[in-house]
Amino acid sequence: MLRYFYLVLMFGLGVVSFAQSKPMVNISNGNEEANKAKEKGKKYVNNKVALISDYLIFNKQGDSSFVDTTLSVKKLYKFNYLQDDNFNLISFANIGQTYNTLSFDSAESYGIPLFGARARHFNYLENKDISYYEVPTPWTRLTYKTVFQQGQLLDAFFTVNLSKQFNFSIAYKGLRSIGNYRHALTSTGNLRLTSNYKSKNGRYRANGHIVWQDLLNQENGGLQDKDIINFTSGNEEFIDRAVFDPNFENAESILVGKRFFLDQTYQLITPNDSIPKNSLSIAHTIAFEDKYFEYTQTTPSTTFFGDAFTGLINDRATLENFQTGLKASYFNNILGSLQFGIDYTDVNYGYDTVVLLMGQSIPNRIKSNFLGINAGYSKTYNGFNITGNAGINLSDDFAGNFLKGEVSYKLNKDIRLKGSLSINSRRPNYNYLLYQSDYINYNWYNFDQFENVNTQQIAFNLESSKYAHIDFDISNIDNYTYFNLEGVNDLNRIIKPRQYQNTLQYLRFKIRKDIRVGKFGLDNAIMYQNVIGDEDVLNVPELITRNTLYFKDKFFKNAMIFQTGVVFNYFTKYNMNGYDPLLAEFYTQNQTELGGFPRMDFFINAKIRQTRIFLIAEHFNSSLTGYDYFSAPNQPYRDFTIRFGLVWDFFL
Repeated sequence: MLRYFYLVLMFGLGVVSFAQSKPMVNISNGNEEANKAKEKGKKYVNNKVALISDYLIFNKQGDSSFVDTTLSVKKLYKFNYLQDDNFNLISFANIGQTYNTLSFDSAESYGIPLFGARARHFNYLENKDISYYEVPTPWTRLTYKTVFQQGQLLDAFFTVNLSKQFNFSIAYKGLRSIGNYRHALTSTGNLRLTSNYKSKNGRYRANGHIVWQDLLNQENGGLQDKDIINFTSGNEEFIDRAVFDPNFENAESILVGKRFFLDQTYQLITPNDSIPKNSLSIAHTIAFEDKYFEYTQTTPSTTFFGDAFTGLINDRATLENFQTGLKASYFNNILGSLQFGIDYTDVNYGYDTVVLLMGQSIPNRIKSNFLGINAGYSKTYNGFNITGNAGINLSDDFAGNFLKGEVSYKLNKDIRLKGSLSINSRRPNYNYLLYQSDYINYNWYNFDQFENVNTQQIAFNLESSKYAHIDFDISNIDNYTYFNLEGVNDLNRIIKPRQYQNTLQYLRFKIRKDIRVGKFGLDNAIMYQNVIGDEDVLNVPELITRNTLYFKDKFFKNAMIFQTGVVFNYFTKYNMNGYDPLLAEFYTQNQTELGGFPRMDFFINAKIRQTRIFLIAEHFNSSLTGYDYFSAPNQPYRDFTIRFGLVWDFFL
């Protein structure tokens, strides 16, 4: 099935590519204006100067922005492995390992389970993470950052419009880092190929991408309990972290995924046709994803995971997910925009064999195929932007639905208000429903026992550069599903999936404000959280804060932008989730309270032309404020280190 789908997709993209017109890029310097533009470093295309705002980036919904080469504190926040602001995350010791989540967003807009091993998905690119491009000249971006011991992180990206109608991009992010602790190597790769096409008359559009991803981690189970005191006391014999003996040194896990996606739209009626101020379009989407998570260990670690069936651990869970759908969209200047669609889903999750355990038969597969319907609406009325989306699965085994509505209003040039309601019901993730392992304790089947997770969230947002950015949301969660530390038996941790039978209430309040005085600034982000429930099944810190004091100026006749400062991160103590490397999941535990330690980074950044340079002294206070910093129980946070990196844009 995968081979045939690949051929169909390649054929479709090939047809689109042959429908191109002649290349549009013609950088000319044949007249005085072009020479002046060239001297100023500008690009000259078809007798016009190509501006930075002409280099467009858009997602599958069509929302667009342009390339941003500015230097700011927000760029510093995103200069990391994930290339995103990780305010609500705390990383493990080595780059490429997982992150512990300090804050959860319960709002969802899908009705089917997710593949397991969620702790390994932070760097796994989903459909929503893929962008498409339209550029007047070829654009290349290189992102580089040093790592921990023998390796590097490099993301190389290139895109070009082969014609005014057709764009192609290729990108690869590769990482290799040995890390400071033993048996903690990370080696990951994300290959992305995208293309998009639009016909000359604008009626037909197509976006497609192919993504290959392999994310490998060596696993060591963290520090042994007896060595925690050697870490927290700052024992000089253990300052070299390679001295620590981890719980084991013979395991590794890998998440591999391949996805093919094609989205096509044809405009049946355009606003210029006989019916004014109306449009009608049809769209077709097809996607196939094949992924697996594998955990291997040369000999069982029975003191950590419990007894095993065999002397060689080789656990592998696979998922094949095929989706296709048709959608019709109608726009009227009075009614607004309405969409209605029908989709088909085929899922195949599981393992190769059936497991017999204590008289119970644990099946090896969860298979299903079903139809779903979805609808959407959007309209602007008297300054109010109204949007809504809904969907439902027509299935008994995979019953699920979602509804999201949003209203926004721009009060003036500075203040924008937004409110939203999100309702979602879906099956728990696949690894809660079915899991098999060569370790005896890690086998279960809960497909008939676990109910749908039901979530309702109300959110409010205020955006103002003058005053502050404020986010508030409150969620009700029924049948919250989680992994729980049931107890410790002869040093073995017993981890089981559980479903909370009562209702959880989860509240978050976040305020952000960048205060600037002359060339100095203080960027602040503070979040308050509270969970109400009869049991401690969802643990989060009550307070998270990040405060950045910085200085920014221009030097050398404005040829260089310079920025320096200190970032302060802190969250209050709480029962931090533990990490299980076999499941690649975090679990709830209420025995160990962690947090309450400051993390301070000193940075010197600069921008010269289209190159941004970053020099960061990460966690420089580590030896000054005590060795009590952990990312999870038995998993220390990073020590002080100096990191260098750059982001280099080329516009040919």
